[in-house]
Amino acid sequence: MVLEVALIDVLPGHEDAFAAAYAEGHPVLAGATGCRSVRMTRGIESPSRFVLLVEWDSVEAHEKNFRATERFDKWRALIGPHFAGPPVVEHFLDVPA
Repeated sequence: MVLEVALIDVLPGHEDAFAAAYAEGHPVLAGATGCRSVRMTRGIESPSRFVLLVEWDSVEAHEKNFRATERFDKWRALIGPHFAGPPVVEHFLDVPA
């Protein structure tokens, strides 16, 4: 399992519209093959900052089954207009205890 972490800053005043766009687009992202879970969080100290957490089967599942498809285009068309800048996206692996 791979965790995608996306740090998203939205335009001030667009927070509620961004959250509504996320709610609309959630099934588009969550329905991609290899997507295990999707969660969006919002900053308390920085309410225009959101963090998207997506569990994927692999980085390849994210890139080939979502980013390289029309699903990504639809997702980005919904949430993209609210971005203050490009999101910072990275993939992570669990560290064994």
